[in-house]
Amino acid sequence: MKTQKAVSNIVLLGLVSMFVDMSTEMVYPLVPLFLTATLGASPAIVGVIEGIAESIASLLKVFSGYIGDVYHNKKRLAFAGYSASVLYKILLILSTAWLGVLVARVIDRTGKGIRTAPRDALVAQSSEQKKLGGSFGLHKMLDMAGSSLGVVFAYVFIAISFGFHKAFLFSIIPAVIGILIIFAVKEDKSFKAPCEKLWLKGLKLDGRLKSYLAVIFVFCLGNSSNTFLLLKAQERGFSASQVILLYLVFNIAASVLAIPSGKLSDRFGRSKILVPGYLIYGLVYLGFALLSSKPAILMLFIAYGAYNAFISGAERAFVAENAPSGLKGTVLGIYGMLQGAGLLLSSIIAGLMWANINSDAPFLFGGILGIASAVAIKTILGSGMKRTRISQ
Repeated sequence: MKTQKAVSNIVLLGLVSMFVDMSTEMVYPLVPLFLTATLGASPAIVGVIEGIAESIASLLKVFSGYIGDVYHNKKRLAFAGYSASVLYKILLILSTAWLGVLVARVIDRTGKGIRTAPRDALVAQSSEQKKLGGSFGLHKMLDMAGSSLGVVFAYVFIAISFGFHKAFLFSIIPAVIGILIIFAVKEDKSFKAPCEKLWLKGLKLDGRLKSYLAVIFVFCLGNSSNTFLLLKAQERGFSASQVILLYLVFNIAASVLAIPSGKLSDRFGRSKILVPGYLIYGLVYLGFALLSSKPAILMLFIAYGAYNAFISGAERAFVAENAPSGLKGTVLGIYGMLQGAGLLLSSIIAGLMWANINSDAPFLFGGILGIASAVAIKTILGSGMKRTRISQ
């Protein structure tokens, strides 16, 4: 695949994510408010909904990644996964109880589980290896730019009292635009999986990659849904519209820093970006537990955006370049599965801690795990490494 065509492929995939995430983020900040204010759900119920939805997505990621690798249908899987975003909004409109929102979220996260690994594999195969971090950073930048625009719409919906159901209906428009862009994406089918009976023989991974994935799972036990950050901000005295603006600040920070962070990881090594990223996360979560002033909460949302930017490009690049050739989608799927399994447990744990201890407990727990993960990742990747090994 020629360089120019490869770059345009990455941009197209980024635009798909931009429009679909615009659609998703139009409603994401509204859903916890819709659940608690309109449907009367408790924070514990919110945690259960998020945990169940994300766990289903996580289980699908590894299978969709493997199917995309073996049968060369990454593009079709991405199309099917992104299409679920439209059905999600329709089900939200029809929901009259929290169980309806649960079904809608399960559909939405099922789509995410189907599309994520094949999409990331398409980005990886469209990128030059030495620019892998920058490529994932470009995709993340467009993704978060769409998220930012979606949050702006969500704020407008709240400010003008647009109504939850009208907002859900309007959000379908950008999702359809994003889905249509997928038809312009090109899939390189020359990458061959080494064995179609992979599950019978087992997948052999680099020892350092296996250790890294284990740390990711442990870290995710404390990395609960972003919904809890929004609920915490509301508890600290921010109005519903102000909470949405805070979420906008997070998305803008992540979008602005995504490409520079990815490129820096290409130049100086993944550990130089990943370790500070996880350290920032730990400090941010401790900050949510210990700080209460509105300026401090604002700064924490900015820092949380920085964490997201630091991790997204460098981490996917590390996983992709250390995966066996022809099975990048499979390994990226395993990575996503571990994240989702951890999120299931963490969201349930956070909801229970919030209800039975206090609202600070989930953030103290997550902060400690974040700092511990930074130390573990530094040990695994080493401090003197310039660039991670690229699998042949």
